[in-house]
Amino acid sequence: MTTDNSGASKGQLTLPINFFRELDRNFHKGGRSFYFFDLDDNVLHLPTTIVLFSKKNNSIKEVSTSEFADLKKELENPKSPWFSFEARFNSTHNSFMNFRDKDIDTRKDEQTLILDLRRALDNSQLDWKGPSWNFFAYAVENSRPISIITARGHHPNTVKRAINHLVQTRDLVTHPNYLGVYPVSQDTTRRNLGDEKLQASVAELKKNAIKQSVKDAFECYGYNPHHRFGMSDDDEENLKLIFDAFKELKKEFPENAFFAFNTHARKLQKYEITLDGQIDKETMKGSQGSFFNDG
Repeated sequence: MTTDNSGASKGQLTLPINFFRELDRNFHKGGRSFYFFDLDDNVLHLPTTIVLFSKKNNSIKEVSTSEFADLKKELENPKSPWFSFEARFNSTHNSFMNFRDKDIDTRKDEQTLILDLRRALDNSQLDWKGPSWNFFAYAVENSRPISIITARGHHPNTVKRAINHLVQTRDLVTHPNYLGVYPVSQDTTRRNLGDEKLQASVAELKKNAIKQSVKDAFECYGYNPHHRFGMSDDDEENLKLIFDAFKELKKEFPENAFFAFNTHARKLQKYEITLDGQIDKETMKGSQGSFFNDG
């Protein structure tokens, strides 16, 4: 972060691609490119912690989202030192309580997501830009319709306010062209995705949000066989649900293109779902600008 003459903070936009308004690849055919994003460790690296509980004495240990992704299996391994800890999902005092809005007076206090984003931007030692940041910034700059599909449980407006903060710091040059914002652990969002009894898993809800986003795209922009859809996620388990959703959508809309992007460990792997249900994989090198250029 730098400061201008007034002392106001001013974010630095450091991207390996030059930003300019670029038409959709199939614009001349009436097609649009729609981009769907997971948030944590994909677009943003935030210091929000997951809380693990000791099975013996209920003491807690806080881990980062990336650490949790690596040790989830260790919690079930009797030979692992992590076996004595567990993730808890019931009550308000659970493992993901920091990923939910709190009942606070926002005139005096702020939600965790906003505070964590501010801390990340102010920490010069933290690389807060996730592996899909350039992809996200490119989509925003070029007014691509986007959906944010995250396991977080904040109100959608809280997520939008966090993104707005990035516009205020000039890390984003403009506001996103939102197609939808789906924090799938938030009760209202869950019900809107068909989970009236609040019993569906995060995987099921994310899958429903992907399918709903495609339907939203057709409702907002009209059906066109040249529309293209892509989603990026850093979690390889989530990648499976993206494949499942896109396979079903490919059968329903065979002329449209569906792409999944695996950004785990910054490998930059691109997958296209074909009509016969096959998944064509391509590992790319170089800047994300060329890799993610409208599929």
